[in-house]
Amino acid sequence: MSKWKIGKAEASLPEVHKSVRISGGSFLRRLLSFIGPGYMVAVGYMDPGNWATSIAGGSAFGYTLLSVVVLSNFMAIILQALALRLGVASGRDLAQASHDAFGPKMRWFLWIMAEAAIVATDLAEVIGTAIALNLLFNLPLAIGVVLTLLDVALIFWLQGKGFRKVEAVVVALTLVIAACFAIELAYAHPVYGALLAGLVPQSEILTNPAMLYVALGILGATVMPHNLYLHSSIIQTRDYPDTREGKLNAIRMGTIDSTVALMFALFINGAILVLGAAAFHATGRTEVAEIQDAYELLSPVLGLSIASTLFAVALLASGLNSTVTATLTGQIVMEGFIRFRLKPWMRRLITRGIAIVPAVITVVLYGESGTARLLVLSQVVLSLQLPFAMVPLVMFTADRTKMKGLQAPRWMTWTAGGISVIVIVLNMKLLFDVATGAVAL
Repeated sequence: MSKWKIGKAEASLPEVHKSVRISGGSFLRRLLSFIGPGYMVAVGYMDPGNWATSIAGGSAFGYTLLSVVVLSNFMAIILQALALRLGVASGRDLAQASHDAFGPKMRWFLWIMAEAAIVATDLAEVIGTAIALNLLFNLPLAIGVVLTLLDVALIFWLQGKGFRKVEAVVVALTLVIAACFAIELAYAHPVYGALLAGLVPQSEILTNPAMLYVALGILGATVMPHNLYLHSSIIQTRDYPDTREGKLNAIRMGTIDSTVALMFALFINGAILVLGAAAFHATGRTEVAEIQDAYELLSPVLGLSIASTLFAVALLASGLNSTVTATLTGQIVMEGFIRFRLKPWMRRLITRGIAIVPAVITVVLYGESGTARLLVLSQVVLSLQLPFAMVPLVMFTADRTKMKGLQAPRWMTWTAGGISVIVIVLNMKLLFDVATGAVAL
């Protein structure tokens, strides 16, 4: 691994780099200037892929996998704090840092892994948005999949209004999702004793191959590799002073922003799983894995006529939200790893086009029954990709020279290192189960 040159790197996302002014004065005013990137990241932790895995986990195993949701969210908080620290301290996003630290072969390998993660993420968004359009407007799934190409125009129209406008839309859609689930949870009447017991990790998660498969899907849907690249870049949209004090303040404020935002994500992901456990598992419907089935059953099970509509509205908001972050991340990894720039709209069309192909094939060949399996599989793929972003991040942020004296505290490095080991071991266990036929992809 190279020591990389000390000095300024090329600006990450140059069109919005240092574009958001930082307010002076009180702590609250300064904090408000930094609110936004955390929510941009958090939407990736509540995208349609999370829905499929959490519904499948809740309906099949009750509250047991709630502990996985909580632990995954804790992992996410630590890793995102490291990602923003890298961006602020080194002046590089994770892709740029990897380019500077590794040789050509490793760069290209890591770039391919990052692109695979983005495509898997985009695949989940395509299917989730298409399902929401089908549920709300009765559009055929295949047409809904193709219509997701139109979100390119929406995204770039928003970006033309300024980065703060993009962040405001993301925060608003996040609040819509949270409100929908808060209403539904009020009618779900979960068993609080079982819910609390579900917060304690069970050994069965590791010994039951089917449960481990869904658990890794939850992990991949929660701790998403593309978000590490994204956060290390968009924190640099803030025009903080290029001094040690200014950077420390940016790290502090950015960490508060992302931690609070990820607690919103925890509520939403936990709510989906609890809803699956309370509405389906408790009533003997243990095989509800399709989002469409959940939509059909929610209103009669909860006794709330608008429950299904609220569910679909939240799903559509989730799909639209996640699309924004996938677009930005695609630009970040391509420019950072291989120093190749495309016009953003062209880059977006390529990524979305790649994701649409397997989605259309699945819908045409298998119809609704194939979408849930494809969604869960896409999240497991993300879990398998995670170490390729996570390990370099931990290495870079522990290096005093690379971080210009603002390296991560030792406890954070050791914690993140432990998280990396856990993810790698669980992935190896899954691959062993697939190889021996204990679980089928």
